[in-house]
Amino acid sequence: MDNLIFAMNATMPVFLVIVLGWFCREKGLLNKSFTGVADKFVFRVASPCLLFHDISTSDFYGTFDPGFVLFCIIGSILMFLISWGVAILFLKDKTIVSAFGQGAARGSAAILGIAFMMNLYGYVGQLPMMIASSVPIFNVMSVIILTFSAPPEENAPKLDGRALVKDSLYKIVTNPLIIGIMLGLITAILRFELPVMINKTIANIGGLTSPLALLCIGADFDGRKAINRIKPTLWATAFKLVIFPALFLPVAIAMGYTHDKLIAILIMTGTATTVSCYVMAKNMRGDAVLTSSIVVVSTLFSAVTMTFWIWLLRMMGLI
Repeated sequence: MDNLIFAMNATMPVFLVIVLGWFCREKGLLNKSFTGVADKFVFRVASPCLLFHDISTSDFYGTFDPGFVLFCIIGSILMFLISWGVAILFLKDKTIVSAFGQGAARGSAAILGIAFMMNLYGYVGQLPMMIASSVPIFNVMSVIILTFSAPPEENAPKLDGRALVKDSLYKIVTNPLIIGIMLGLITAILRFELPVMINKTIANIGGLTSPLALLCIGADFDGRKAINRIKPTLWATAFKLVIFPALFLPVAIAMGYTHDKLIAILIMTGTATTVSCYVMAKNMRGDAVLTSSIVVVSTLFSAVTMTFWIWLLRMMGLI
């Protein structure tokens, strides 16, 4: 019961903010005009600030473990390649490939991860190192999937092979999230400390990311349209919460990872789909309906699945 309460304390507040967004829309407090502007603000300003702040303030040198970092990088890439490959091979509707590909692989490493780690150990342990290793990969792979698999813009000119590659690379390099990540990495590696006033300002702006994006998901959520996407939603949720942890946790255990490192890997592979997926899908022509459905359903069920994984690892004496 304690494990269930702990997991629900980490996941249900996220789900309840989504419900609040839906309720505010029903009462006329939020509308499409607001969510359209707010989504762009989160994508172009708040999310890059959040990523920059989290990465730039990480202690790379103090917690650096080459083997653990390599595991997180390779694991993150494999999750995206598997989910993307499954979507390409088995989804008949190719317009939802990009939404499924990123939604099934990209978890809430920072938002839910910190809550889980603090509740278990009272400190973040190797979580910042996992975030620094995986979050840039999550964002880069999401941009790649959305760039190459999202439906083309209406009336957009057809490009030849070289022009398509050039255009795709330009979109990746100029993506606000990628820019935030790269600037954060440079700052962390150089150990450059921003003035306190600037650092707090960036942190405050980044802090708007989750609540604002969650409210927009709820306000934009259309249950009738989501029903039409229920099958890919459930499959993406299964990959995110069950299949990927089942694939990667045994490998991590075999490599000798326990306690905070193992929990960090569980967070990387098994937490609910992050709200950032919705923001990116809506701003990069992905299927926002499917993405929001995956975020909502995976957040709801993660209270059960995370409780199960934590109970199992504890029973095995690994955490």
